[in-house]
Amino acid sequence: MSALGALLAPRSASGSTGMRSRILLGVVCAAYSVGAAVGWGSPQVAVFMGDFGLAAAALIAAVSCFLYARTGAGRLRPAWLLFSLSSLMAACGNAVWGWYEVILGVPVPTPSLADVFFLCFAPPAIVGLLVLAKRPVTRAGWVCLALDAWLIGGSLLTLAWSLALAHTTHLAGFQDTTVAPAALSLAYPLLDIVLVSMVLALHFRRAGVNRSAVNTAIAALALTVLSDAVFTSPLLRSTYHSGQLLDAGWFAGSLLLAYAPWGARRADRQPARPGPPRAIASRPIAGSLAALTPYLAAAVCTLGILYNVVEGRRVDRVVIFTACTVVLALVVRQGIMLLDNISLTQELAQKENHFRSLVQGSSDVIMIAAPSGTLRYVSPAAAGVYGREAEDLVGSELSSIIHPDDLGRVVHELRRFLAAPPHEEPTTRIECRFRSGTGDWLNVESTVNRHQGGLLLNSRDVTERVRLQAQLQHNAEHDPLTDLPNRALFTARVRQALGGRRSGDPGTAVLFIDLDGFKQVNDTIGHQAGDELLIQAGRRLQDSVRAGDTAARLGGDEFAALIMGDGTRDQGAREYQVHEIADRLRLTLSQPYRIGPSEVRVAASIGVAFAEPAISPTDLMRNADLAMYRAKAGGKDRVELYAPQMQADVVRRSELAARLRTALRDGEFALLHQPVVHLASGSVAAVAAQARWRSAQGILFTPAEFLRVTGDDDRTAELGRWLLEEAVKQAADRARAGHPVAVSVRLSAARLLDAGPPPGSIEALLTRHGLPSGALMIEVADSDPRVSFDALEQRLVALRRLGVRIALDGFGSGFAAINALRRLPIDVLKLDRNLVEGVVESARLHKITSGLLRIACDLGLQSVADGVDVPEQVLALRAMGCTHGQGMAFSGPLDEYRLRRALVRGEFPVPGIPSPRPVMAGGSIPLLTGSHTETPVPPT
Repeated sequence: MSALGALLAPRSASGSTGMRSRILLGVVCAAYSVGAAVGWGSPQVAVFMGDFGLAAAALIAAVSCFLYARTGAGRLRPAWLLFSLSSLMAACGNAVWGWYEVILGVPVPTPSLADVFFLCFAPPAIVGLLVLAKRPVTRAGWVCLALDAWLIGGSLLTLAWSLALAHTTHLAGFQDTTVAPAALSLAYPLLDIVLVSMVLALHFRRAGVNRSAVNTAIAALALTVLSDAVFTSPLLRSTYHSGQLLDAGWFAGSLLLAYAPWGARRADRQPARPGPPRAIASRPIAGSLAALTPYLAAAVCTLGILYNVVEGRRVDRVVIFTACTVVLALVVRQGIMLLDNISLTQELAQKENHFRSLVQGSSDVIMIAAPSGTLRYVSPAAAGVYGREAEDLVGSELSSIIHPDDLGRVVHELRRFLAAPPHEEPTTRIECRFRSGTGDWLNVESTVNRHQGGLLLNSRDVTERVRLQAQLQHNAEHDPLTDLPNRALFTARVRQALGGRRSGDPGTAVLFIDLDGFKQVNDTIGHQAGDELLIQAGRRLQDSVRAGDTAARLGGDEFAALIMGDGTRDQGAREYQVHEIADRLRLTLSQPYRIGPSEVRVAASIGVAFAEPAISPTDLMRNADLAMYRAKAGGKDRVELYAPQMQADVVRRSELAARLRTALRDGEFALLHQPVVHLASGSVAAVAAQARWRSAQGILFTPAEFLRVTGDDDRTAELGRWLLEEAVKQAADRARAGHPVAVSVRLSAARLLDAGPPPGSIEALLTRHGLPSGALMIEVADSDPRVSFDALEQRLVALRRLGVRIALDGFGSGFAAINALRRLPIDVLKLDRNLVEGVVESARLHKITSGLLRIACDLGLQSVADGVDVPEQVLALRAMGCTHGQGMAFSGPLDEYRLRRALVRGEFPVPGIPSPRPVMAGGSIPLLTGSHTETPVPPT
């Protein structure tokens, strides 16, 4: 019993455990069969094993089916409960049979309680088989199921009645005086016939769930019915006693039914092997047997009738009635099948027409290729897609219409696809080029499926899509104006050059090119002319580089070129060669451009950077950019090679710019004032406000130093606003303290035209601090060529209406000085310090300065000489007619305390004029060389 328990409830799901269970089942059944064949050694043991042994086997089957129904039967639980009940009836019948024979030692009466249990064995099994069957979905299906069951049952009844049942009934009628024995003698075979009919009728209609368990259960019931059929035969029934070999059939049927659910569960837990399921190959055979079942049943019925005829017997009425009903059922079933076939044929024709119209009307080309590659079918859409008739393509090789460059890739993909399991990769997608009827190549995308060993291709023309993708890719990588590679593609080319087989070639170089004067072209003759100039410049650059090099436009008026190395190990020779190429490009780009009716000239500043070991594309392009900016700072229209010092300068400027931003936020700037002295009397006419930045080390930086390195227009504008407001505030404080002296603030022309400070805010500033408008003078610092003279003139006119005086700073140093003097409302002319420095030593500068001062005098303007550092300059300038001077000859920049002490004195000693008292009685001023624009203190 422990071995059977291990068999019925296995713990392991491995294949070895399942094999051991089946071997154990076979050994137990074989042992019972051998024991029954030899009579079990004694009549008492034979009777015991024939009764209680069968009862135990049936009870095991009942318990096994019941446990399976409670744990894992799912929706088939009622069927297994009915099988458990059927086995329980068999166990009870065998137990009652053993009670009479073994316990009481008397023959089993007929009928008895055992017969009741045995008769109750078949009905639950029949209903259980009905539950296992796949339920028909239509009413005709149910009718066909009933007809099939009757065809099988009727044919078996006819055959059994002809062979044995009629004789059994006849004998029972003569030997017994009661109806019960005769009915009992017929009940067993009739129920077995019904059970066999259900087994055969439902064998091909069973559900797909737990198929292995259902098959095993059907086999167990079939073995039991076969044993019952042998038992009911008249020859064996008269000589049967318990313990014979026939009992082995019932014993094996019960154990097989007990094994069915658990063996199936083990099989379900087996890992599925890759590949198509095995059951697919047996389905056509199963369908054929199911279709032949009615005809086989009719053949069996015919055999029963022929047996009576051959034996010369009178055909029994039961046989005639049964045969007639079988024939009638067969006719009805054939009629139903005929109607179903007609309906299915019509539905198939409709679907075939539907799919044919879909295939023929589809814009995609559907092709079927044989395993050899020959096209067996091509849809009519080929004429519109490929420009070739479908009939012309049928019979040709698929490889003949594929582009030779794509053929190898397509063949490789198709071989891989056909070698893959169909359930893992049902389809694949291939894109290649097909030959059209005009000889052109079309880009075709095909979805490939397997078809009867060959291929089914659903193809569509995607040429326009491929062209659009190529155009979009080109647009994404090229400049829309010049059609040169843009920054992204140029960076990719540089990365490819640095990482390819020439990655170690130091001769690879990147050139950054900037067109000098391009903005003036846009401002003077328009942006359309500027675009035309860029197009011509890009064409020149493209024509000037070598075949393997790359020319690109990075944006605006910036271009670039990638010069590939030629393997030269002589770095000096390579630098000379690349420098020569860059200089040739500079000359080419500097040639005049014909824009409409006029010629336009621009120059080119070029920076060159060479590849280094392990350098990244970003770093190489950054180095070329730094060299290009160094070329522009060095005078433009030149070629500059990158040097590591350039990067150090950039780092230094970045650090200083960051410190400047912090200084503005933390208020580290100080305001100094330098007196402007009247050269005839030595009195202080005004003070010039100057900003100084006191670093953490205590060093003062001048604007010329910290603004030159920042390159930050926002910080410069912020500093200008701070300087103006602080100068007005301190001037108002001095006026209230009894020192009313004008203050001059130096602002660039671009700052005057910015949103801040507009005239309204200057007026608000004067009003807020209470400074008279005449006490403020604005020094226009320089004449930026980008600044419009008209806008600047309007701004200065508005400022003069406020009472603000205007001074032209740096007169004599710019190209537009005379034009500014002619157009702008100027009150004071401030000479550039470069003129003042050489006015004593240089006769030429003396004459130029004298002429400029004469112009100022003729225009009625006051004049201020900036950078007057020695007495000789004072004497020379006063002799030329200069009215005021500013510089170290009088005083350097003063803080507020020293400035007020100087204003108390009221005047400075002037060479050639006697001074009544010493200068700056409050203390001495250190001797410095420079003015408010320069300082000897170097930046850190």
